[in-house]
Amino acid sequence: MSCSRYEMRFSGAGGQGLILAGIIMGEAAAIFDGKQAVQSQSYGPEARGGASKSEVVISDEPIDFPKATNVDALLALTQEACDKYSTDLKEGGILLVDSDLVRNLPEGKFTVVSIPIINIAKNEVGRTIVANIVALGAMVALTGIVSRESAVKAVLARVPEAFVELNRKAFETGYRTALEARGALSSPTS
Repeated sequence: MSCSRYEMRFSGAGGQGLILAGIIMGEAAAIFDGKQAVQSQSYGPEARGGASKSEVVISDEPIDFPKATNVDALLALTQEACDKYSTDLKEGGILLVDSDLVRNLPEGKFTVVSIPIINIAKNEVGRTIVANIVALGAMVALTGIVSRESAVKAVLARVPEAFVELNRKAFETGYRTALEARGALSSPTS
């Protein structure tokens, strides 16, 4: 996908691996897809469980301003993060939420995809700790801003050898689940 500027925000609670998810997304774009990318993060006191975020700006052109202010895609793994960060989501954007933890959705002209990310990590993949990689797979599927292949390479470049298959499964499960959820949104209801 060609882009002049695409802004993403990964948000949730400190300790959910959202900084790593943002770093991996940026590396997928810059290292494996040949785009410009910058990643920034906020995790000061939030590292103890409050709302935290990781922002990634991706572009085909040089990036002059590294912060996300008009967000194209937002991941919210907690209600607090959704409430705090959804105000920057632009019209026509994508809001991906954990359906078990984010129940009060903001109003706006954007697409909402609601899937049980942490539950999927625990019950389908086998480890809650890879919920960030499940979410990353879902964001890649929903945005198309980086290629699936580049994202997988970036994930596998970041994990120890013993956890390669676990993380590959987490990414692919998130990717597949998001495509299924997006398809359900597009399908006519009877």
